[in-house]
Amino acid sequence: MNYIEVSFICIPNDEIVNSILSATISELGFESFVEYEQGTKAYIQDYLFNDSELKNVLDNFPIEADITYTYKVIEDKNWNEEWEKNYFQPLIIDDRCIIQSTFHNVPATYEYNIFIDPKMAFGTGHHQTTELMMKQILKDDFNGKSLLDMGTGTAILAILASMRGADPIVAIDIDQWAYDNAMENLKLNNIKNIDVKIGGAELLEDVNFDIILANINRNILLNDIPQYASVLNEGGYLYMSGFYVEDIPAITEACQNNGLSYIYHAEKDNWAAVKYKKA
Repeated sequence: MNYIEVSFICIPNDEIVNSILSATISELGFESFVEYEQGTKAYIQDYLFNDSELKNVLDNFPIEADITYTYKVIEDKNWNEEWEKNYFQPLIIDDRCIIQSTFHNVPATYEYNIFIDPKMAFGTGHHQTTELMMKQILKDDFNGKSLLDMGTGTAILAILASMRGADPIVAIDIDQWAYDNAMENLKLNNIKNIDVKIGGAELLEDVNFDIILANINRNILLNDIPQYASVLNEGGYLYMSGFYVEDIPAITEACQNNGLSYIYHAEKDNWAAVKYKKA
């Protein structure tokens, strides 16, 4: 498939502007983001690209910034090779977990060694929200817990949860590309207890979970929290990320309205990850 590469020039060109830009345009279908010397380069399948929608998003950008862009068509290529060689570098989390591609082949000297070939799917662990969620998985007890990973992407969160003892696991994503990538990554890590499905919250029927992970975005989370609460076991935990620290009150209100109580949150570069419990 062909992709559109959009090169954004951001003033100021800082972590907050680029992070908010990536999160905002992901709702338009942009899949991957790479920071460069002038801002961010973002990639979207050509049939999803809408120049008018993109201009409207930037005209209503939530913080003060001057953002311009150019774009070009990039013909189909070995995206996995491009990411491995140019962008995707090994990531170490809490000196316990290393995330790398098969291209890197760093010695497995960590407690958890995860191989991810991300292709163009979101979720290599390098985004703040993914890292925040992984830190929580490393911190808390997942052993023997049934688990749901919503918006699984590359399945990196589900894979780490499996390595931490969660079982069984259901991983759901609305995108066929993410599904295919998740299945490949499960094979890379020899993970056999994750059932990957294509769809959204409408799939949440007849099965309950001890733990739910949802790293998506604010609007989808607010819409789907009632469904999460309905399939979460009593005493179970809901972990969410994909939004900013200032969004926590709205997320918490929606959770409290559905019988979920706030436990704590972590943050990085104004991104938040929050944990709730079903009483």
